[in-house]
Order: sequence, then C-alpha cells, then structure tokens
Amino acid sequence: MTISPFRTGIDLGGTKIEAIVLDRNGAEVFRHRIIAPQGNYNDTIEAIAYLVNRADNEVSALTKLGIGIPGSLSPRTNLVRNANSTWLIGKPLKQDLEKILKRDVLIENDANCFAISEAFDGAGSKAHTVFGVILGTGVGAGIVIGKKIHTGKNKIAGEWGHNPLPWANEGELPGKKCYCGRTGCLETFISGPAIEREFNNLHGKNLNMKNIVKESGAGNLKAEQVIRNLEDRLARALAHVINILDPDSIVLGGGLSNIDRLYSNVPKIWAEYIFSDDVSTELSKARFGDSSGVRGAAWL
Repeated sequence: MTISPFRTGIDLGGTKIEAIVLDRNGAEVFRHRIIAPQGNYNDTIEAIAYLVNRADNEVSALTKLGIGIPGSLSPRTNLVRNANSTWLIGKPLKQDLEKILKRDVLIENDANCFAISEAFDGAGSKAHTVFGVILGTGVGAGIVIGKKIHTGKNKIAGEWGHNPLPWANEGELPGKKCYCGRTGCLETFISGPAIEREFNNLHGKNLNMKNIVKESGAGNLKAEQVIRNLEDRLARALAHVINILDPDSIVLGGGLSNIDRLYSNVPKIWAEYIFSDDVSTELSKARFGDSSGVRGAAWL
C-alpha cells in the first residue's frame, strides 16, 4: 500500500471506539464503531489497530492518522496523562501505535478534536471563538480561536471538567471524589455517570441516562429534579467560562447534548451568573453529533 490523500480519524471514547475515513474534500468514505475495551491497555491498542487496518483496506492505502483520546500527551514525557480511561495513564500510546501501524500518529485531546470539527464546518462555523464541550462518560472542553485549536502553554487549555463547580451550595459541598484525586470536580456533577449516580443514590432505583431523561419527560418528578439540577449546574459552569473567555459560541457534544431542553433552559439560568448586562453567547447542539470528535481527529 502507498500513503494516500485519505485521512483516518479515531475517537477513543469511554464506551466505544469509532473510525472514520475522509477524502481530501471531507466526504466520508468509511465509518465503523466497536465497543471500547475496559481496563486493559493492550486490548485498547489492538482495537485501535484493528480499526485502522480496516480503514486502510477500505481505501487500499496507508491513510494519514489522527486519534482523539480522553486525555492528552504530556509535553515533558510524551506519555498519556489526565485520562478518565485510567488504564491509559502513563502509557506510551503514540510510540506503541506508530510501531504497530508503521506511520506517524497524531494524538490530540478528544474535546479539542470535537471543538475543531464544530468550529470548522459545524455548529460553530460562523464564530471566531468556540468553546466545544463534551458531556458524556467524562466532561471536557476544547477551545478554538480563528479555526485553530488553542492548547495553551501546558497543553491543558479546556480541561474544564476538573475545575470545581462554581457557586456551589451547601448541599453540593464538598462534592464527590474524582478519579483525578480531587474532590468536587465538574465531572463528578455533570457527566452521564454522575447524573445516573445522583438519581440512583437519591431514589434507590437504577436507571441509565437515557431512561432518566425519558422518565423526566413522562412526568416523573424525581427524574425531573435530577435534570433540573443538571441544567442549573451546567449553567453555572458555563457562566464561569463566559466570564473568563467570553466565546462567541458554545457547542455541546457527547451523550448529554441530546437533551434538547438544555438549549433553551440553560441560557435562562446562566444570565444570573454572568458579569454583563447583556449575554448574546450562542449555545448550540453539535452539528455532527457524537461523530464530531472522530471527524476532528481525521483533520489533525
């Protein structure tokens, strides 16, 4: 095989791994998704290699490769850090994949991949500054300014999920322990697992996120309260971002972005916390849904 103009993107998620191949014009020519291995680094490597090889075979060429991961590579060690898929932490993911796949591998934080995809030709395409949020198994964000990913001096720009919940009330303090070792991180309040845990702890009934939303819509007052808590906490968290970054557009992705009421209710709440007499920040749902991250990875 020869190196081709096709680009493969891999989105390494907490529950699934997705591959996409784009041609030079950005048209999709291949897509495949598999369940993500849990807790095993070698199995994760093998799963990624399987998807890349399938993509190569689809276009009969060695494709250019970008991967979005739930963490980042340390600029000091080049090892994975800050990953909620904790079995990746401290591993030489880039080096191992390049050895197996025999090509350069570009690795970027999954939220940055999501943000650049939506800023380039998605929901934030008309904006100069985009804050792209992933609300899923974890909570993260990417910042795009002038169609370029802003990673920052320490390569941690957008690590929003590991800031504390702003304007926390007495019932929210000190908060739950996070995998990162801190307490009260946003990820422990507004991720999918956090919402499920809150509902299950409060009401003694195990429901997944999809069914909690469904129950809320059907008039279940307990489920409705949990969703209202999500709206209020998300509004406070985004108000904090607007007060600092003041982006033109905030785009939501991940599983929780499919809760349509967020887009009308959250801006009504955040106005109380934003230090301005007028707020015109747009809150939008990702154009490419949960495939936005994999598209962004392909464009790395």
